[in-house]
Amino acid sequence: MTEVLSQDEIDQLLNAITSGDANLETVPTRTDNRKIKIYDFRRPDKFSKETLRTIQMMHETFARLTTTNLSAALRILANVHVVSTDQLTYEEFIRSTPPTTTLAIVSMDPLKGQIILELDPAVTFTIIDRLFGGSGEGFKLNRELTDIERQVIEGVIVKILGNLREAWAQVIDLRPRLSQIESNPQFALIVPPNETAVLVTLETKIGEVEGMISLCIPYMTIQPIVSKFSTQYWYSSVRHGTTTENLNVLKEKLSTIDVPVISEVGSIPITVREVMGLKVGDIIKLSNSKVTDPIVIKVGNKKKFLGRPGLVGKKLALQIVKRLDESEQETFEELVPEGEDTNL
Repeated sequence: MTEVLSQDEIDQLLNAITSGDANLETVPTRTDNRKIKIYDFRRPDKFSKETLRTIQMMHETFARLTTTNLSAALRILANVHVVSTDQLTYEEFIRSTPPTTTLAIVSMDPLKGQIILELDPAVTFTIIDRLFGGSGEGFKLNRELTDIERQVIEGVIVKILGNLREAWAQVIDLRPRLSQIESNPQFALIVPPNETAVLVTLETKIGEVEGMISLCIPYMTIQPIVSKFSTQYWYSSVRHGTTTENLNVLKEKLSTIDVPVISEVGSIPITVREVMGLKVGDIIKLSNSKVTDPIVIKVGNKKKFLGRPGLVGKKLALQIVKRLDESEQETFEELVPEGEDTNL
């Protein structure tokens, strides 16, 4: 414990030092073992370490999805992974960007702000060369994109933004939209220069060409949802499955999926020899079904309904007369009650 001196002891010590009776070499010195962290009040840290860690985890998912998309679109092995997640000012990001590069300004609906997706020239021109039928070999170009090249790279960026939406689905139902593409960083001032931002740097390798893809996310853009970038919120969302926002995204995607609907009139075992001998006009007798039996309707490969064939105008149709329960999907014996109207 640290000994506390009384006022008399302090006075005696001062008198001894003043008169020269005390030996200063024998006075114990106090060593400060505290770790001092330099803090710049002109650049306050708005992102906590936990927030940065959560953002990195989200964009690791984004990197995996982008790897798959680029490999499929370019028909060459691509690899994208997160290198770092840093906090800096927007001015520092602009200064670190090459004079001529691809800067995609992205609107983050329903958030009000924008972010920057940057593809360095090595990545940009390798993608363009592959899509134009080239080998995608490494070459250095330092120029602005032509109108045709700009249209091509816009299509690639739109697909990449789809991956961003999926990576952020645990936090918010994001709808990123490409606003414009700039080549000069000085024309991409979406926030004040001293605004704090998080920079996610992704190392990208396409074939033998290596480059960088960067995401600059200003604090002003994600301020309304910054509380959701916590490890506790992230893992609770994953553990409880789909949130309400994520459920709407899943419903929207499932509603556009096509599934085959098949009506099965009946079946009969037949040999390959008999199949090879079939010709136009031959009749196959279905021994295991009757005319009065309902027809099984399959959705995908599962039996879901019972129906009866008929006509709607001049078109063939099926009328659903019963929905099969789970216990009846594999086997059923109950027929449709007599007297049902079979005309559609």
